[in-house]
Amino acid sequence: MQRIRLRYTKRGRLRFTSHRDFQRAFERALRRAEVPMAYSAGFTPHPKVSYANAAPTGTGSEAEYLEIALTEARDPEQLRVLLDESLPAGLDVIEAVEARTSGLADRLAASVWELRLDGVDPAEAERAVAAFNAAETVEVQRMTKNGVRTFDARPAVVHLESSNGTETHSSQADRPTDQPCAILRLVVRHVTPAVRPDDVLSGLRAVADLAPPVPAAVTRLAQGLLDEETGTVTDPLAPDREAATAPPTAETAAAAKAPV
Repeated sequence: MQRIRLRYTKRGRLRFTSHRDFQRAFERALRRAEVPMAYSAGFTPHPKVSYANAAPTGTGSEAEYLEIALTEARDPEQLRVLLDESLPAGLDVIEAVEARTSGLADRLAASVWELRLDGVDPAEAERAVAAFNAAETVEVQRMTKNGVRTFDARPAVVHLESSNGTETHSSQADRPTDQPCAILRLVVRHVTPAVRPDDVLSGLRAVADLAPPVPAAVTRLAQGLLDEETGTVTDPLAPDREAATAPPTAETAAAAKAPV
């Protein structure tokens, strides 16, 4: 059995697809591309696909990850091209590597997000960011199946900064450009409970009364391990690429057969 790890995107209007919608589209793409998938056992076998930390519905992403198990070896790049051609534009498979290490999910420990706030003056956003960064605690509320939950969103936010809207990510190109616009960049640890970009926006409203007139356009730019010294997020597929060029060992051979 060969395992392949893929990085894919949710761009433009496809950011409104749910995770279940993507699962259905991806399984159709596997059939169209005639990928020799491994299947689970039991009465209802299904393709062995492991999805890791999917972005919320309505957010764009440049860094979604999954892993597939094959019954026959395939060239990762050729497989990437076939799958990308079988998916709609916006759901783009942009990278594929053979899994040569274990623990992909454990390496998705933080995310880099971009929030485009149309109708918000950059100076106003900068003041709100300064207030958020200066706060020791930022309590926000979220509705859950068990009712309203209150939690502190501040510890999970490693970095938060504001800039004007002259430069923004391509996945948000469908947004209007004839009004004031502020861009927020933040690095968030993946903790429990999860702190999402909308929680950070709720925190900015709580500490600085920042309330964008229209919903923010949110894009995940990266996710991976957090470098505590620099505050940056590293590439989670780098260990697999490095292992591909290193001499094989018993440990890497065993990891290649291990689940995600």
